Amino acid sequence: MPPVHVLVIGYVWPEPASSAASGHIMQLLHSFLAQGWTITFASPAGPGEHKADLAALGIAEQPIELNNASFDHFITRLQPDIVLFERFMMEEQFGWRVEQHCPNAIRVLETSDLQSLRDARQELLKARLKQGDTEDDFGELFHTPPHRLFEHMSGTDITQREVASIYRCDLSLIISPFEAQLLTDCFAVPAALLHDCPLMVDLPVAEPLPLAQRSHFMCIGNFRHAPNWDAVLWLKQQLWPLIRARLPRAQLHVYGAYTPPKATALHNPAQGFHIRGWAPDALQVIGQARVALAPLRFGAGIKGKLLDAMICGTPSVTTPVGAEGMRCDGQWPGAVAISASALAEAAVALHEDDALWHAAQARAQDCLSAGFAFQVHARTLAQRLAALRENLSAHRANNFTGAMLRHHQHKSTRYLAQWIEAKSKLV
Repeated sequence: MPPVHVLVIGYVWPEPASSAASGHIMQLLHSFLAQGWTITFASPAGPGEHKADLAALGIAEQPIELNNASFDHFITRLQPDIVLFERFMMEEQFGWRVEQHCPNAIRVLETSDLQSLRDARQELLKARLKQGDTEDDFGELFHTPPHRLFEHMSGTDITQREVASIYRCDLSLIISPFEAQLLTDCFAVPAALLHDCPLMVDLPVAEPLPLAQRSHFMCIGNFRHAPNWDAVLWLKQQLWPLIRARLPRAQLHVYGAYTPPKATALHNPAQGFHIRGWAPDALQVIGQARVALAPLRFGAGIKGKLLDAMICGTPSVTTPVGAEGMRCDGQWPGAVAISASALAEAAVALHEDDALWHAAQARAQDCLSAGFAFQVHARTLAQRLAALRENLSAHRANNFTGAMLRHHQHKSTRYLAQWIEAKSKLV
């Protein structure tokens, strides 16, 4: 079989030290390189502060523009075998051009997480907070059943766009089993269009620091990600005062890329609440802590911060939203709770009880081995893509809805692009 050329159209240039989404993209790139495939990475975004050095990996870089015919010339020359879109917005912008100039290229959607699910949960949280009652127990919110989520999601613009993009692609990488089940059971998306592809870890991981060399609580997450900012606010306003009441000398170190002024304003050493900003090496700061805190009240997908805590052997305290999709089968390496008081109680117990701490740490390795092994998921993804290349026509014939959506997308976006181009010449 001739060499495979993959074009990745990124929502942003990867910054694996800043977000789990970029970390997953880098894992996918490494899995393609392991197959001996050639990769070109293109993005309409400007480079961020912590952009990965793709060229050092032998990956070609190509800036592209939205609504610009230059992309047509670029992809016509490139003729990739596989095109991977990072998030549905990139498929919306460039998918019809790929369809026009590379109709036989396999179209893969990297969902990272379902943005429509995350947005629906955020709206449910806002509605709950507007009621003005206690901010302690969120059990009902955390356990919203799939059919209720579907009711909140199905009529929204973002859900219809995201699910339409999944149908238009030949394969969508789904990071969380919960999201795959939501799509198949509630949205009737065929399972043949989905592929289980979580965050991936090289096993075995390094030996973690012993408890005697660790100190303090920590929390980490990109501040541009709304669930992370909400978690920090809940920590500051509700959880941390409860923890400090039990442990008056406790210290919490909060890390995150792109720290805004509203976050730095929370810095208060007198309360043991330290805003540290971006961490060049997330594993280092997580691995030096006694307990990782991730009190996420909404979100979707897999939480990179919690996977990193497992890698570092650092027990973590989170909510059912944080633990969702993490493949630990009820054996969480730390604690999962639904209220501020219960989260604080669990955090204090893990911080103070050595036996409880070591038992939680031991469960981390089991979770990693069971659900996140790089070799296993990289191999199954390569096999799935190879099978698609062999049977692409039959696969597409069984996805009439996708073909119909591609047809209408191609017509409408082509006319819009022609109108924009003609208007620009008149200016």
